[in-house]
Amino acid sequence: MYADYHLHSFYSDDSQTPMDDMVRRAIALGLEEICFAEHVDYGIKTVQNCDYDAYFTALEDMRQKYRGQIAIRGGIEFGVQLETIPQFTAAFESYPFDFVLYSCHQLNNLQFCCNEYQVGKTQDEYQAGYYTGIYELICQYKLYSVLGHLDLIKRYDRRGDYPDEKILPLAEKIMKQAIADEKGIEVNTSTRRYGMPGTSPSRRLLELYHDLGGRIITIGSDAHDPAHLADMIPETQKLLKEIGFREICTFEHMQPVFHRL
Repeated sequence: MYADYHLHSFYSDDSQTPMDDMVRRAIALGLEEICFAEHVDYGIKTVQNCDYDAYFTALEDMRQKYRGQIAIRGGIEFGVQLETIPQFTAAFESYPFDFVLYSCHQLNNLQFCCNEYQVGKTQDEYQAGYYTGIYELICQYKLYSVLGHLDLIKRYDRRGDYPDEKILPLAEKIMKQAIADEKGIEVNTSTRRYGMPGTSPSRRLLELYHDLGGRIITIGSDAHDPAHLADMIPETQKLLKEIGFREICTFEHMQPVFHRL
């Protein structure tokens, strides 16, 4: 299965790409299935959240236009925080999502990308705080499919490399909870365009997930324009096979569909 399970269009506030451009490029690349995952981050005033009605109307238009050429799934990227669980729950119950990425973009309404959360903390404090926040959230919030770019904090760590070994106990708690809840993780391949090595999460964290018995795993480029569509997906499939994974997942109506690697 050649699929990209994390795409953004102009229904996300940080993309200007028409949905049609993404779909046509995906078909040209030979992708069999794609999933849009537009941003929603309640609690952050600077974020213009996805217009759900317009988004699902556009999805249906694309499905009709490209029927038989590619499968197009309607996903969403929820930046859930403990205090915004009710808003995300209401949204989930109101729309027919195929797939929900839970991505930790901020804690206490403080964003990582702007260094708001990190300021005034040591590297140990904000690294531990990030993973602790994810664990506390998924103990309460279950309306998601996979954990998006689990080690995202690395992208915004101005103090440089932070060894995976330091956060393995926290990552293990997160993964065990996700596995118990029959949820999965995403392999996000956007690292190359951010000048980072490997994938997100790292190979070490992917090995941990495998060793813990995790099976549900998706691959997404996190592309915001067609130039990055499907970036590193073949290489990532090879990496997963090397680690020992035998399947990857797509989703339909919030249910995982397994495909042999």
